[in-house]
Amino acid sequence: MARAIMLQGTGSDVGKTVLVAGLCRAAKKRGLKVRPFKPQNMSNNAAVADIPGDKLGGEIGRAQWLQAIACGVTPSVHMNPVLLKPQTDIGAQVVVQGKVFGEARARDYQALKGRLMDAVLDSWTKVGEGADLVIVEGAGSPAEINLRSRDIANMGFATRANVPVILVGDIDRGGVIASVAGTHLILPEEDRRMIVGYLINKFRGDVSLFEDGIKSIEKFTGWRCFGVVPWLKAAARLPSEDSVVLERLASGEKRALKVAVPMLGRIANFDDLDPLKAEPQVEVVFVPPGKTLPQDAGLVVIPGSKSTIADLLKFRENGWDRDLLAHRKRGGYIVGICGGFQMLGKIVRDPDGIEGSVPETEGLGLLDVETVMEPEKTVRNVSARSVQFDLPLQGYEIHLGRTTGPDTLRPSAVINGIDDGAISTDGKVSGTYLHGLFSADAFRAKFLENLGVKGGGIDYRAEVERALDEVAAELEIHLDCDAIFGLAR
Repeated sequence: MARAIMLQGTGSDVGKTVLVAGLCRAAKKRGLKVRPFKPQNMSNNAAVADIPGDKLGGEIGRAQWLQAIACGVTPSVHMNPVLLKPQTDIGAQVVVQGKVFGEARARDYQALKGRLMDAVLDSWTKVGEGADLVIVEGAGSPAEINLRSRDIANMGFATRANVPVILVGDIDRGGVIASVAGTHLILPEEDRRMIVGYLINKFRGDVSLFEDGIKSIEKFTGWRCFGVVPWLKAAARLPSEDSVVLERLASGEKRALKVAVPMLGRIANFDDLDPLKAEPQVEVVFVPPGKTLPQDAGLVVIPGSKSTIADLLKFRENGWDRDLLAHRKRGGYIVGICGGFQMLGKIVRDPDGIEGSVPETEGLGLLDVETVMEPEKTVRNVSARSVQFDLPLQGYEIHLGRTTGPDTLRPSAVINGIDDGAISTDGKVSGTYLHGLFSADAFRAKFLENLGVKGGGIDYRAEVERALDEVAAELEIHLDCDAIFGLAR
């Protein structure tokens, strides 16, 4: 079995995903065969990864997809064996080793965890085959001791797999000394012994001002500090996984094209917008509930959703349907991706109650199509082409439902040789099931040109690779990477 080290956080969103990606890239640059692993993830930002012996592939968290890229290897479902995709405030779809396992309410899922540990340990063995090093990412915090007895994401996994842990504290949110020392205080001795030290993340300013903080943490815990990581600017150029980041996004400087994106309650795969955000002439604005869609937006993108009908009902409740109609009358462009495409049609039906108790609801009526939810889920990486511009596309499909209707006779794309999506008669409203639509550089440039905006000629995938290199370089400067890798066992 490969040597391994695990990063756990004092809380959610402390930056574990980027740190693991950066350490993976740093290890790769040292010539190590390195792999990422996250036992359990909760995110609606999923990616398609390989399943050995299955041509279609399965789902993993977007973070592990990125970390695999950082390692220079093909993403595998075993890198994230348990993925929870929230559908309601108290329930989620459970994906195990890439395939839908079922649905569970939060309380029911706690009882289910014991059965899932076998899948986690099976995937753990598979990920380590042929690797020199595995870097593991925890979920949430090990300090959630009320959930410890059935834990598979943090210390429950670390103790079973005998993986040493480095604790990550986020100084940007405040209270980092208390969060690290408090974690030490409340962990049971068995778990505390797994922690070999800690690091501080997201530091701004003069790091020498935190020297007394490091001494205080050592006094309270006895743990060594592996370093203090500054705010990593390059991280903003990497795909984000958790929708919590959307709550902090503010409108940037005014640019040639404003793209408005309604923040759906169960927004999924919003990293579809990252390539547009990278364009110098494009400003992407995520619009929270309770706010109107900006009237000066030239393009509205309705993103994917884990719960199309529920989000469609909320869309109307927010008054976004009226805003969208006004945008359409002003001559604005609209793109719907996956669930957003379904919403643009005349009706969405769910006769089997796959998404919930609402059997059907009226769509936004901007495309002459209808969608019927069906039990079989489409999960695959695809080869595609834009019909409108006759240019290659790249991406993947993760969706339930079949969409038909007159406007599908004007498909927006051809996916694996089959027509996909729909376009309105005037070409200003379009929908597709293709995630990753805007990551195709030539298509993105032509699409923006069609909206009167010059694309920046950005190689988006190369930008992601450069950002990973920059993060790795910063970690090599500010962390004792030799010690971190040396403590792996």
